[in-house]
Amino acid sequence: MAILQVEKLGGLANFGGAHARIRSHGQLDTEALSPRELQAVDSMFHGPRGSGAPAEPDGFRFRISRSTATGTETIEVPESRVPAVIASCVKDEFV
Repeated sequence: MAILQVEKLGGLANFGGAHARIRSHGQLDTEALSPRELQAVDSMFHGPRGSGAPAEPDGFRFRISRSTATGTETIEVPESRVPAVIASCVKDEFV
């Protein structure tokens, strides 16, 4: 399986931005996911890609990366498309 690297970006505090003082990140082993959760992850990677912009002003988006046989895949999706199990692996830290 794969390890998902997850970053939470945007929002009012501009998490993850160039001058942000808060970084939100985490990782999750896909072996810990149920078949339904794995299907949700695959649909995010194979679904419409869009601009990565949040769906609403000051909304959050998630940058999710995974390693595959062909290299690393990275997507950015609005918070509304991220399964709770993935969002919950993210922890905030002051930088």
